[in-house]
Amino acid sequence: MTHIDELAALGTSTWLDDLSRDRITSGNLQEVINTKSIVGVTTNPSIFASAMSKGTAYDKQISQLKDQGASVDEAVYAMSVDDVRDACDIFTEIYHSSHGQDGRVSIEVDPRISADRAATIAQARQLWATVDRPNVMIKIPATVESIPAITDALAEGISVNVTLIFSVSRYREVLVAYREGIQQAAANGHDVSNIFSVASFFVSRLDTEIDRRLDEIGTDEALALKGKAGVANAHRAYALFKQFGSAELPEGANLQRPLWASTGVKNPDYPATLYVSELAGPDTVNTMPESTIDAVLSEGGLHGDTLSDVEAAAEAVFAGLASVGIDIEEVFSVLEQEGVDKFVASWTELLDSMETQLS
Repeated sequence: MTHIDELAALGTSTWLDDLSRDRITSGNLQEVINTKSIVGVTTNPSIFASAMSKGTAYDKQISQLKDQGASVDEAVYAMSVDDVRDACDIFTEIYHSSHGQDGRVSIEVDPRISADRAATIAQARQLWATVDRPNVMIKIPATVESIPAITDALAEGISVNVTLIFSVSRYREVLVAYREGIQQAAANGHDVSNIFSVASFFVSRLDTEIDRRLDEIGTDEALALKGKAGVANAHRAYALFKQFGSAELPEGANLQRPLWASTGVKNPDYPATLYVSELAGPDTVNTMPESTIDAVLSEGGLHGDTLSDVEAAAEAVFAGLASVGIDIEEVFSVLEQEGVDKFVASWTELLDSMETQLS
């Protein structure tokens, strides 16, 4: 029994926030499953940009794609899809044993189209069909423009990982989009028990931004709030999930589990397991970089269900932030735009690199 197994017993599934061809072909991904108890994988444009820019694992396929006259976008997605499909196959046993809840591998739509509903649903369909594995999840960002595409995808029977959620108000919209999508899926004749979704709530980035602002304010009251916003915000989101997560879902539908993302600690003064030990509880997922998984395995730090009966304390943190002058809605707006911009920058960098290799 590892500390990751203990986390699972509390109701939190651990997914690895990383994927590369080297992990797959070397057997490392299977080893991490076997030895570290991970039960899923998430990817994003930054992860693929890092994977494809290192080593020689993709050289053979790049040469083949060059000979085929593939465009830069076609090449990047061909390699990404192959990695995700192979990872899905590795997780097949976990997918079946968990009845579809875990054994999941996520792949994201092009971040450059996050403001285009039609383009987003078109690419979600394409990725779903091309990966062609029941345990893939298509990541769609929770931008204002893409929220309707989440409903569209679910209505067509596509399992969705809703990403880049920062605020509870936006999360409420995601819950509604999920409910409407599942209702439409049922009306369209889909077996809703086979449709799964998670809502990826970003944690550490909130602390990074708010801590910077608290340092600028500099008062004792402000500094006392450092490192508290990320967990408190997730606690507020979980309270909303408990209140509305199962509301008006058709018979047989699955809950859209909250997924805690960006859980690697950015401030070395904070415990490495902060965003794990304080976000443990039923019906949740925590996707972690391997360094955080290793910290949990070695340090533990778990102290039971830390998601229940904490809403009052979370609200007190946000009242405190407001009282020292933090404009929390402006923070959320900044973080959402930065999140999209960072993924676009990573994707653009990858495309530029690939263009050089294909030329």
